[in-house]
Amino acid sequence: MKPAATSLLRSWSLKWSLAAAVTLLAIGGGGVVAQSAPDTENGRYTMTPIPEGVLRLDTRTGTVSTCTKNDAGWACYAVPDERSALDAEIGRLQAEVEKLKADLAAGPTVSGKVEEALPKSDQLKKGPPKAAEGDRRIEIPLPSDQDVDRVMSFLERTWRRLIEMANRVQKDVSGKI
Repeated sequence: MKPAATSLLRSWSLKWSLAAAVTLLAIGGGGVVAQSAPDTENGRYTMTPIPEGVLRLDTRTGTVSTCTKNDAGWACYAVPDERSALDAEIGRLQAEVEKLKADLAAGPTVSGKVEEALPKSDQLKKGPPKAAEGDRRIEIPLPSDQDVDRVMSFLERTWRRLIEMANRVQKDVSGKI
């Protein structure tokens, strides 16, 4: 057989063996695993070395502690548990939901609500202008011929300067090339 086929065959047989072992444990051997070891036996605590000392896991309760060595000996301190904080927040939210449901069931208590109907027309909306307001007109004076001539001469001078500047730039560029 080829080496690739052999490793594939081993992989499959390992997977099937593992699946069979898990199935047997789930069906018949699960009771044996669920038994707890007494405190005197090794197995209740799992120790893992960390740079500060040792991380201790209590396999019975799930409590995690960090153990460090100091002058007096070893001291273990419980690591703050996020699960308890999450459970407290879930409890607070559940109590708040129950309170809101009770408030909602009690009926609407909107402050400032008026039982009388609002007027159908908008009182702030202005109607058509009155005769006195209609006489007012805004007049915008048109520019005189002299003003138009001044603007035209300004634009002509600006245009000529722009063309002269473009010609100078073109001459400078063509002279350098």
